[in-house]
Amino acid sequence: MKSEKAKILKLKAEIESLKSENKKLKKVSVTKDTKPKVKAPDAFAPFFKNAEETVGEYFKALKFTPSKGTIEINEERYVLVRASALSYDFLNSFKKLYANRGEDEAINIAKNILFDIAHVIGLEDARNFHKKMKLKDPISKLSAGPIHFAYSGWAFVDILAESKPSPDENYYLKYNHPFSFEADSWLRAGKKSKVPVCIMNSGYSSGWCEESFGIPLTAVEITCRAKGDKHCTFIMAPPNKIDKYLNLDKKKQADLSVTIPAFLERKTIEEKIKASLNEKEVLVKEVHHRVKNNLQIVSSLLSLQAESIIDKQAKDKYLESIGRIKSMAIIHEQLYRQKDLSKIDAEEYFTELVRFISKTYNVNKNVKVNLRIKVREKFIDIDRAIPCGIIINELLSNAFKYAFPDDRSGEVKVELRSVVNPNYKCRLIVSDNGIGIKGKINFNNPNTLGLQLINSLTDQLDGKMEVKKEKGTNFTFFF
Repeated sequence: MKSEKAKILKLKAEIESLKSENKKLKKVSVTKDTKPKVKAPDAFAPFFKNAEETVGEYFKALKFTPSKGTIEINEERYVLVRASALSYDFLNSFKKLYANRGEDEAINIAKNILFDIAHVIGLEDARNFHKKMKLKDPISKLSAGPIHFAYSGWAFVDILAESKPSPDENYYLKYNHPFSFEADSWLRAGKKSKVPVCIMNSGYSSGWCEESFGIPLTAVEITCRAKGDKHCTFIMAPPNKIDKYLNLDKKKQADLSVTIPAFLERKTIEEKIKASLNEKEVLVKEVHHRVKNNLQIVSSLLSLQAESIIDKQAKDKYLESIGRIKSMAIIHEQLYRQKDLSKIDAEEYFTELVRFISKTYNVNKNVKVNLRIKVREKFIDIDRAIPCGIIINELLSNAFKYAFPDDRSGEVKVELRSVVNPNYKCRLIVSDNGIGIKGKINFNNPNTLGLQLINSLTDQLDGKMEVKKEKGTNFTFFF
């Protein structure tokens, strides 16, 4: 008995739910409208009459289910969007978002976005509708567009007699949208525009026709009710032909000033910019390669010259210059090899630099070089890499030359680490366990070229240098 009562109660609940749903559905206002949904020249009238029946049948199957947040037409889910949100309000928001660029540029950005979105929706709606309703020939596909346009709330279409919608580059369509939702949103807001505002109408209609005829098309609004004109009038044609038709209309209207929308214009511009950047990147890489080669030539010439010099002090000066040049050449070589031309791999650069200095100065010596790179950021920009490289070259070469006399063995440490400090990001240490620096040296105002150079490079890094002379020499740099 309990089971039967439960079933009855459940059934009653379902009945009440259906009654409630039925009341909601009855509240949906679907006005019965027997008037034509499009106005067209007599030559096209039969096609549009058939299209009205086809599209009308499609839109009969309306299912509105607020409890699920769904609107379905013929088993396709639709969404309702407030008209002004895609017109007056949308453009107004962009004027605020891009206020720093000026009103004209802000409006153009918004128009490009709206046109692209609408054009894609038009393409996809047409493709889906043609397939579902089994439409084959271009005229049938096209004629369904204005009817679908009317049923889905975009606008009523009045195709003018001069139109010639042929499936080739001579395609030409001129039409009015007497009730365009975009112009209507401006009129309802009590606002007047300086330019035509029916961008989505242009995009959607050209997208639908492009899919119907299989040729690229664009549409331009030449007059608009939102700017005080009598009609919202459009011209549709292939992009390469649209100028011709606009020029013809200019003769009739002295004040005609319109922008020709191009589908995915921003994508085309981005591709051009990317191609230009790639070209510049190749050129910059070539510059780095040539700089590296030129530095290598200078380094080789100095090496050849050094071989003929007998005086040890003079020869050392040449070797010091070669090291400084090489520290820069290595950077240009790395920049040539990688994608990002503003920074280089810190570990790769310092490893190669230390290897070169060791190979140059650690000949017939028993000195071990210990390099450690532990930084949070793998890459270092060239403005910091070059000064750091020259500093390491100065200190490491000096350590090999002076810290371990009489074939002493020893160790040189080069360490680059990240630091937690509000003023600095990195700490560079170059230290050795050699004999240390003898005598008093004013490190803030040194009299040797090497130390003067190190001071200058530290300033260039906005850094700080600390020197310790216990159990060898330790230079620490913060930058």
